Amino acid sequence: MKKVFEISKWEFLEKVKTRAFILSLIITPALVIMVSIGGTFLSTSEQESTKAIGIIDSSMVYFYPLSQTLESYKLDNGQPAYVVFNLNQPMEEYNNAILSADKEVYKNKISGYILLRRYGNDSLNIEYRSSNSGNFKDVQRIENAVEEVRLKMQLQKLGINPDLLNTYFSRISINQITIKEGGQIQQSDFLTEFLSAIVFIMLLLMMIIYSGQMLVRSLVEEKSNKLIEILISSCTPEQLLAGKILGLSALGLFQMFIWACIGIGLAGSSMIPASAFNNIFIMLVYFILGFLFYTALFVGIGSIVTTEQEAQQITSYLSLVLVLPIAISASAIFNPDSLLVEILSFIPLTIPAIMLLKINVVNVPTAEILSTIIIMVASIYITIFAASKIFRIGILSYGKRPGIKELISWIKEK
Repeated sequence: MKKVFEISKWEFLEKVKTRAFILSLIITPALVIMVSIGGTFLSTSEQESTKAIGIIDSSMVYFYPLSQTLESYKLDNGQPAYVVFNLNQPMEEYNNAILSADKEVYKNKISGYILLRRYGNDSLNIEYRSSNSGNFKDVQRIENAVEEVRLKMQLQKLGINPDLLNTYFSRISINQITIKEGGQIQQSDFLTEFLSAIVFIMLLLMMIIYSGQMLVRSLVEEKSNKLIEILISSCTPEQLLAGKILGLSALGLFQMFIWACIGIGLAGSSMIPASAFNNIFIMLVYFILGFLFYTALFVGIGSIVTTEQEAQQITSYLSLVLVLPIAISASAIFNPDSLLVEILSFIPLTIPAIMLLKINVVNVPTAEILSTIIIMVASIYITIFAASKIFRIGILSYGKRPGIKELISWIKEK
């Protein structure tokens, strides 16, 4: 056991001093914070200056009420969010007015303009033409404003007081309460909890890719310069394997500790909401189990590859499996009980990432949590057992990479 700890200590100290590891401690959380907090801030932040918007209305009846509705929107400083201009030109043809308005947008003299074409009594075609296709808030406001104006005009024709629409258009705020197992209730912030799950999956992905590739690369280097033969002469392959797994796991836990300190510091400064840490302990369990499982896989893979190119190719395939939960995150949110999500919840390769996502967005039964943890623990044991068999022979094998049949024969050997 002493040799195992010496190997793990050497692995830890050698990797922790590298420039790549030190940069990953800073760059990785910085990127995650930018994606999570920055994305949320940009999606909810208000515009800072008044926008100039034009209107071309073929019916000549929507301009005045629509401009009043749009100019009722205010910025945080109390100034109007929009200044509306009438781009209809009586002396010009309708198509020429559109061409002129397009030039105004292209030259950035106005932010955009609303084009209303009326066909018959009820049919209305609406376009919002601008130089920026990403202004979702502007489009939503324009849709609401046109709908409000249109309803008021129809109510006036029917002799109904249009002020009734003020009640219709008033917004109601809904507080989300999650009912936990045992009848406990908890106020939830879906966006924050969903983003925290995505953050954990991204951290797990980055950590596995970085640590796994670093481990495989070191094994390839040790095999190529014959250093592995010197190491095996002073310890058994099982001791070398255990030392590498312990050393890399300690390195991963050290990374997690640093990132946790950064997260706690940001939570204390209110940059990260406290609701992001609602399920932190069970998420850490899946995080650690997932890391150990993939570490054992990378050890087994690293012992059979002989070139840097082979190592990168195989580790890339494994890393793609971790991206799968992010790709199906929308399906997991809107339909968490779907057959695909349920199947992936019990496959060792996808359990960590899928459960990190499910725990934060749905009420996962305790039985499912316990069963998936048991599956992961058993999978880690089986993977380490198989990796040790492959490692014992693979680290001293050179030349052609072994096939599946040969790997199975290595695992069966006593």
